[in-house]
Amino acid sequence: MKVTIHAAKTNLSKLIEQVHAGEEVVIARGDVPVARLVPIVERPPTRQAGTLRGVIKVPEAFFQPLPPEELDAWESEGR
Repeated sequence: MKVTIHAAKTNLSKLIEQVHAGEEVVIARGDVPVARLVPIVERPPTRQAGTLRGVIKVPEAFFQPLPPEELDAWESEGR
């Protein structure tokens, strides 16, 4: 949707509701677009490596090779 600056000032609350519903609003000075109203999309927090360092302990057995029967089961999965 495209609106003039005057219409945007007059109807800002309605335009914000439309944007909140997912619509994009372009504000124009005459016929020239000068601004865009878009909804704010919440981004999930970024993951940071090492945040559980010292909180959890990985047992030494985790790093040992798998027994042959378990390794065969993993390798034959999806065949």
